[in-house]
Amino acid sequence: MDQKNEALTGLDEPDAEARLRKDGPNEVAEKPFSFPRAIAKRLWEPSAWILEGALLLEIILGKGIQAGFIVLMLLFAALNGAIQERRATKVLHSLTDELEVTATVMRSGEWRRVPARELVVGDLVSLSGGDLIPADVQLLQGTAEINESAITGESASVARKVGESAYAGTELVRGDILARVTATGSASRSGKTISLINKSSAPGHLQQLLGKIIGYLAIVDAVLAVILVATTLIRHENLISMLPFLAMLVIATIPIAMPSSFAVANSVEAKVLSQQHILVSDLTGIQEAANMNVLLVDKTGTITANKPSVVGFHNLSDHPDTEVVQMALTATDQRKPSVIDKAIQNYAADQHLDALPQTSYTPFDSSTGYSEVAAQTATGAATIRLGALKRLQHVTKTADMPADLDFSAGRTTAVALGDTLLGVFILQDQPRPDSAAAITNIQSRGVKVMMLTGDNQKTAAAVAKDVKLQGHVVSYSDLQDDTPIEELAGIADVVPEDKLAIVEKFQKAGYIVGMTGDGVNDAPALKQADLGVAVSTAVDLAKRSARMVLMTPGLSSITDILDSGHRVYQRMMTWTITKLSRAAQLSILLTFGYLIFGFLPLTLNAMILVAILNDLVTLVLGTDHTTISYHPEAWNMAKLSKSAGILAAGWTVAGFGWLLWLIHIGLNAGQISTALYCFLIFSAMLTILMTRTKKTYWTDHASHQVNEAIAGNTVLTFILAGFGWGVAAISWQLIAISVVLTLVVGVILTLLSTWIRKSI
Repeated sequence: MDQKNEALTGLDEPDAEARLRKDGPNEVAEKPFSFPRAIAKRLWEPSAWILEGALLLEIILGKGIQAGFIVLMLLFAALNGAIQERRATKVLHSLTDELEVTATVMRSGEWRRVPARELVVGDLVSLSGGDLIPADVQLLQGTAEINESAITGESASVARKVGESAYAGTELVRGDILARVTATGSASRSGKTISLINKSSAPGHLQQLLGKIIGYLAIVDAVLAVILVATTLIRHENLISMLPFLAMLVIATIPIAMPSSFAVANSVEAKVLSQQHILVSDLTGIQEAANMNVLLVDKTGTITANKPSVVGFHNLSDHPDTEVVQMALTATDQRKPSVIDKAIQNYAADQHLDALPQTSYTPFDSSTGYSEVAAQTATGAATIRLGALKRLQHVTKTADMPADLDFSAGRTTAVALGDTLLGVFILQDQPRPDSAAAITNIQSRGVKVMMLTGDNQKTAAAVAKDVKLQGHVVSYSDLQDDTPIEELAGIADVVPEDKLAIVEKFQKAGYIVGMTGDGVNDAPALKQADLGVAVSTAVDLAKRSARMVLMTPGLSSITDILDSGHRVYQRMMTWTITKLSRAAQLSILLTFGYLIFGFLPLTLNAMILVAILNDLVTLVLGTDHTTISYHPEAWNMAKLSKSAGILAAGWTVAGFGWLLWLIHIGLNAGQISTALYCFLIFSAMLTILMTRTKKTYWTDHASHQVNEAIAGNTVLTFILAGFGWGVAAISWQLIAISVVLTLVVGVILTLLSTWIRKSI
């Protein structure tokens, strides 16, 4: 395309400002969070329907107190979910404000970058592959390949040419265009704020695992319910009165609040990361960081400063050096130069050379590997190409490479005139001063760091050695299925489409793969990676595809991501193991207690109190102290089952012993229920302290908020049981005995768990 664009002008700044005041910013305000609406939504969902059905039964049966407790449970569940949604929404909105789309626009005769929200109708914008279309536009120059799935749902890209429209929020996959803004904000076709935040993402590995466990718990509950119903019918007891109890058993044992608990745990760390200049565009990426054991890193712009300069030039033709350099300059992008373009422009400027007149220009495209310009040379009109040496060698007459051409000295960029290769530039991009230390820190965390680069093997090996990457560098063509990943420091001769294949290859081998990237062709690999990280210079499409965006250059921030991942992992494992062990204990105690002793050992009121007080602590788990692990976490069913199984078995055996003793001393059913309620609450609070650390719980202290929540639950249980509020009153001595029993069993289980961890 002609870059002079004499006939294409943008708005004057005063005119643009006036239109912005008249039409408003290029955005549509999202519906603000409504606490009442969030509560109402949680009162109309399947888990609420179960409780509401139980509530109707209790009202019909005339059990006002029990009905009141079910109302309490309904309100608590709704309030709890609404509070967690508000916390997550607040964080996501703050991240949306920080991670905004910008656009290149001509104002008062100059090209400049402005926030997309400041665009107005009539603006002239320049868009390249990797940009998000910031408003509805009409193409004036160039052709574009656009992904319109955001508004049409169709995944296949569509072609757009001059005179046709493109719409806000769609992705410019390939092309370099000039366009005029035709509609903004709510007047645009999509009518949605353009955001890089991915608010509806696929669940992470740990959530998928726990989803399976929830399914197993549902099956167990169904089996237990059938047993209870059958037993009730055989004993000719009132089945209707049993139904509210069964409904509450389902609510108490299946971790329905798991998704919102994960969202809150992740959003707490997303806020921490934003303060460390790391923006999270997909919350599940945080928990994946704890499991990541391979990190694929782009060399250019991540390991290096992405400020290459020409350190050597080799003329392969009979043309004078200055003429070859001038042709290379002519083939660079004058409007939006890449870092390679800038390096050659600076090299030409040092020789006081100007570009030749152009008649058309095609920017660099990774599918071809070069840019192309039609220009007027001394001998007439000609086509000049500038790009990767290997790509140009395929479309030109291959010249003999000079013997002194050292490919390990840096990156090669070639220039060709027609079908003749004219010369080769050697560009060098020095590693960032902090790269070696950052890579060493990441590797010390048990993560294998591997460099991906389009450079040749010799150049890549030299860079890998400088930044202390462990292993050797191989060319992508030499990468075999049985190549041990532990022996690789990097992969050279990688073209953009190879990156996705590399990510998939390592994932199939069982690795949890992280990747950094910045370009439009990195987007598929960033999306495929378990943890895709867009670097600070990334295009919008790469940012949208990644789960995190670094706002500062270099790799130093990766360790902050790992730390957040381990904190989320530890807190959610505390929640999960506690929830699973308590669910198993409660189900077994109540079901077999009913089968063996002939009565339900826990009243409906007491069960609701157990469910509420247990969940109260989850509200503050995000504040808990954690110990950072210096190795990737290994999430698996066996690990969860073993940890939860030991605790469930221990507490269940102790619970049956407690029940037998309570029956032996002659307590009535109400008093037995209260005494069991005390044991369930005290043991649940102690289980949280036990599961939150790999040390003995008395040597590793929780945060003030967690301790206060546990202390509050304990004191409230003392008061309710001692004074008989909502439950039958029992003696203070009996409450104290339940505390002692809990502490003794807790110490035994802690020592047993510690011994098992050391022995395996």
